[in-house]
Amino acid sequence: MLFHRLRRMSDRWRRDAYDERPVGGGFHLWWQGLAATRQPIVACEVTFEVLREPTVPALYFWAIQASFRDPQGAHLGAAHLGLQWNARHPDHRAVNWGGYAQVSDVTSILEGTDSPLASTPNDPNTRDFPWRVGVPYRLAIRHGERGWEGSITDTDLGSTIVVRELLAGGDRLSDVVMWSELFCRGSDPPSDVRWSDPAVITAAGEVIEPTGLRAMYPGGPEWRRLDTSVDRVGVVQSTDRRRSLRHGSTIPVRAGSSDG
Repeated sequence: MLFHRLRRMSDRWRRDAYDERPVGGGFHLWWQGLAATRQPIVACEVTFEVLREPTVPALYFWAIQASFRDPQGAHLGAAHLGLQWNARHPDHRAVNWGGYAQVSDVTSILEGTDSPLASTPNDPNTRDFPWRVGVPYRLAIRHGERGWEGSITDTDLGSTIVVRELLAGGDRLSDVVMWSELFCRGSDPPSDVRWSDPAVITAAGEVIEPTGLRAMYPGGPEWRRLDTSVDRVGVVQSTDRRRSLRHGSTIPVRAGSSDG
């Protein structure tokens, strides 16, 4: 324990020598209880909020992800929509809507329409987006005019912007998950984000909540101080915090609901 504390202090003092991790640590919340949904799922959405922003020049990516399928159940790729702490963009702030035609092949990048948002490094998937700490943003994936639309709503201002559409096939969504992909060190200063009010919409227009969220942590000693917890609004993912919820545990959605 003392060794890990000293290492965290050392890492914080040596910011001039910072190297971000080449491989991210995936920190997941898998949606449970949707397999029995009779109608096809045609949209998914969740509210996301950065409670405490990162302080190191590493990439932090927080997103909702879903797979695209056809009526026969064939898998036609997957994509992720979310906010980033990204040093390549102004004030480290960006939004990403991108994915892969084959999840196991990172070269099978899905094509998409042009985004109305600027991108300082001219990245078609990642665009400049001046998100604010403490503001809840509603992230939504649904059918668009040409493909699958990723949109973000600033619930404070009441404004919505479509990031762009991904030109992927399929008429339904599956395998919904929220995650934090961390390219920092496990010993870096703490950061916290919150997810709340997850829901899917069926082809019949029915709005359904998942019954629970299954928490999964990356392996290895580097990530022992990742934690998932519940507050009065939703589910919080935290770095550099003593773990209180075990790997593989399921959190009932009503336990982390703003109206529960």
